Amino acid sequence: MRENRNDKKRWTQRDIGSQKGKNVVVTGTGGLGFETAIVLAGAGANVIITGRNVSKGSKAVQKIKAKYPKAKIEFQRLDLADLSSVASFSKALNLKLKKLDVLINNAGVMAVPDRQVTKDGFELQFGTNYLGHFALTAHLLPLLRRTRNARVVTVSSMAHRSGRINFDDLQSQQSYNPDVAYSQSKLACLMFSSELQKHSLANDWGITSIGVHPGGVATNLIENGPGKTLYTRLIFRFLQTPSQGARSALFAATSPKAKGGYFYGPTGLMEIWGKPKLDKPAKQAMDLKASNKLWDVSSRLVNVDFS
Repeated sequence: MRENRNDKKRWTQRDIGSQKGKNVVVTGTGGLGFETAIVLAGAGANVIITGRNVSKGSKAVQKIKAKYPKAKIEFQRLDLADLSSVASFSKALNLKLKKLDVLINNAGVMAVPDRQVTKDGFELQFGTNYLGHFALTAHLLPLLRRTRNARVVTVSSMAHRSGRINFDDLQSQQSYNPDVAYSQSKLACLMFSSELQKHSLANDWGITSIGVHPGGVATNLIENGPGKTLYTRLIFRFLQTPSQGARSALFAATSPKAKGGYFYGPTGLMEIWGKPKLDKPAKQAMDLKASNKLWDVSSRLVNVDFS
């Protein structure tokens, strides 16, 4: 895929320095999650990759070990669509680790054709993509706060630009459209990222919260999605690889240039591809009143207290 000439001056994965000694959690074992984990493990970080499918997670670890035999990589089961799983995973991790340097909220589901719900009754996309990560971050807050310069990277999407937070129907019970629900979940992720940075500064948590989007990425979410058509097959061929799509999250997780409260994404045409740069969120993502309300509503829904 051709990129802008100016991209050559921008950050690349080759700019990642040693991550030795850093503890990193990446949600998602395939696509972007896998590609993010393999780069960080190769750079020396102690990486925990998570997902609900044990077999898939084990295979991901094997692939990473095959490329980097000395990599410190392990899989732990975590189902973001089940708050009890989120709590159990977090409790075990708080006991196991003394610190957590980087949390990458990446895993997700996309364009579920018919309305489904999580174990706790939330609309599946909103519950998994957003609420699951909201609860996970809250449960891991003690570990993050014990770490100097900890980072939380939350993966949003270009789809946030068409998203709206429907407080009157957050769970899409009155009306369900898969694309609308997905866009809402990814807008919520971005609003959470900026709100977390505000809370960190206000409460002196020392956590840097950064939002990113990968651009257009040819992942299984698209290729094997329920809405696959000839059009999506054609578009699929012009998207970035997962390895390229992981660059935004890797930049946010490792670069000294990545700043808390900001949003980063690709540089190329319509933000579909390219090396990461500072991006401007959609207007609705910067609605401070809505972001604060979403934080409060979410805290009640998943029964967590960041304070």
